Amino acid sequence: MFDLILKNATLPDGRTGIDIACHNGTIAAVEPNITAQAQEVIDATGYLVSPPFVDPHFHMDATLSLGTPRMNTSGTLLEGIALWGELKPIQSVDDIVTRALRYCDLAVSMGIGAIRSHVDVCDDALTGVQALLEVRKKVAPYLDLQLVAFPQDGVLRDPTAMENLIRALDMGVDVVGGIPHFERTMADGAESVRQLCEIAEKRGLMVDMHCDESDDPHSRHIETLASETQRLGLQGRVAGSHLTSMHSMDNYYVSKLIPLMVEAQVHAIPNPLINIMLQGRHDTYPKRRGQTRVPELRDAGITVGFGSDCVMDPWYSLGRADMLDVAMMGLHVGQLSSRADMAWCFEAVTQNSAAIMGLQGYGLDKGCDANMVLLQAQDPIEAIRLRATRLAVIRKGKVIARTAPQLTELALPDRPSGLNPADYAPQQSS
Repeated sequence: MFDLILKNATLPDGRTGIDIACHNGTIAAVEPNITAQAQEVIDATGYLVSPPFVDPHFHMDATLSLGTPRMNTSGTLLEGIALWGELKPIQSVDDIVTRALRYCDLAVSMGIGAIRSHVDVCDDALTGVQALLEVRKKVAPYLDLQLVAFPQDGVLRDPTAMENLIRALDMGVDVVGGIPHFERTMADGAESVRQLCEIAEKRGLMVDMHCDESDDPHSRHIETLASETQRLGLQGRVAGSHLTSMHSMDNYYVSKLIPLMVEAQVHAIPNPLINIMLQGRHDTYPKRRGQTRVPELRDAGITVGFGSDCVMDPWYSLGRADMLDVAMMGLHVGQLSSRADMAWCFEAVTQNSAAIMGLQGYGLDKGCDANMVLLQAQDPIEAIRLRATRLAVIRKGKVIARTAPQLTELALPDRPSGLNPADYAPQQSS
């Protein structure tokens, strides 16, 4: 007897009428017409079953802190950083733990199964590090939380940041982070990339740097990051987050830069919601979108995963832990309007981001972890269009969250008595 069977599901690759059987926390079978019994059977007819959503870029130490100690009135990145500097001294470990656990509840309800969170180490008490290490342990049964040692004030600019970063890694933080464009000079930024990549190489860790989160076309630390990745043999273990300056670079330079990134196997993590909100603030009109060159990076063979970055914090006052909102914004800003493009945007919040994080056992194949989401949609494109209801969230073969289908009652003459939004897809939707 299986623990759980989902019957007659549609999969992201287009297969329909598929049953998924789960046993002892893993997927035991993926095939039509499984006749064995199970402790629980879910009818997935007409609905999409996906692996969990993955958020490869977040700031959990700041989440849900909106309005404390004040609002970001300019809406700029720099005021957000300044506001965060005001919040850090007045928040406790318990404050961060409470907010982070509340956010994790929300994330799970929205089908997120893994999050990579940057945690600020420019605090000699390492309050955020202590808090998120505790949170990581608490949520481990139902959420994979990967932590990045992030020197928000610059690892060279802040006098104790490097020491604190090493301490955070010694405490068990998973990934080496950085913010080279926030160092005092371009040269310092390049030197920070070199030093941080050397730390990662010696410790056998991954790297994820806030890189060139700027409208300045001359902010080119991603070039140094690609070079250091090659020099130190870190291929496949390094990600550049944001990369918004690439939006403003001239085409000739980008024609050189992208092949360097491909050669180094550097991943890219745009954050569509925050990038479109923060970038171009100094422009009049025309006003730059700010999101990096997503189609060009993807078409060159670079693994691109969309992150959400922030939810109700000093930088972004909206958000609801919905990676389909993120995909929708990335789709629009990148003008990813073909059917293949839109389906790829679903991959950017699932399998691509899982690959960037190095998640093991991820997917819907036999032998993978039995982690998945049942969506009130007929295919990935419809899931994005509808920001589909998460009917069931499954972890290790057990349902950990349920939401009732969205169904609307109508009282209109000569019209149906109700509607299910998932039934209003075009006939040829794939």
